[in-house]
Amino acid sequence: MRRHLPAFDDRVLIQIVDAALADATRRSGEWLVCRRGCTQCCIGAFPINQLDALRLRQGLADLEVSAPARAERVRARAQDAVARLSRDFPGDPATGLLDEGDDATRRFSDFANDEPCPALDPATGSCELYESRPMTCRVFGPPVRSEDGLGVCELCFNGATDEEIAACEMKPDPDDLESALLQQLENTTGIHGNTIIAFCLASEPIK
Repeated sequence: MRRHLPAFDDRVLIQIVDAALADATRRSGEWLVCRRGCTQCCIGAFPINQLDALRLRQGLADLEVSAPARAERVRARAQDAVARLSRDFPGDPATGLLDEGDDATRRFSDFANDEPCPALDPATGSCELYESRPMTCRVFGPPVRSEDGLGVCELCFNGATDEEIAACEMKPDPDDLESALLQQLENTTGIHGNTIIAFCLASEPIK
């Protein structure tokens, strides 16, 4: 029996983040070298939340309708990745949920750093699920502030001063809408915690 994806709409959040990216891109000009085919941010596993995971699975379900062969290749790459990564996965490989806490964070820092994203088409260097990509992917490149300060992609802003970088800062979700939506989703599904893209996309199709 096939389960159903919960009806959940985060289009407003996506519009806010994408608008912030467009504005930061305009201000960054030639400092921002992100282009189709650059895969700097597509190598290495990173945590995604349940909102990201649902969006990705909805995107893959849409791709199964519009381009089933491409969707099957994405799922096959994800399943291959899970087979490689399960032994050292810093979490529960049965559910794909990452462990929490300082020790889990330390273990994750050395985990799957050379693993390509299953959504990455190795032939073209493009993302097969670009419109459904996680928030980390959407904000990668322009200067974004975190607890560690203002960070940028290492390929971008070469030669720029701290002032020039700060002038291009992207504020992707100023009202923290993502946190509110994530809490609603987790309360709805009862699934709490982060996962990675490979585990998210490796499961059987959901309609």
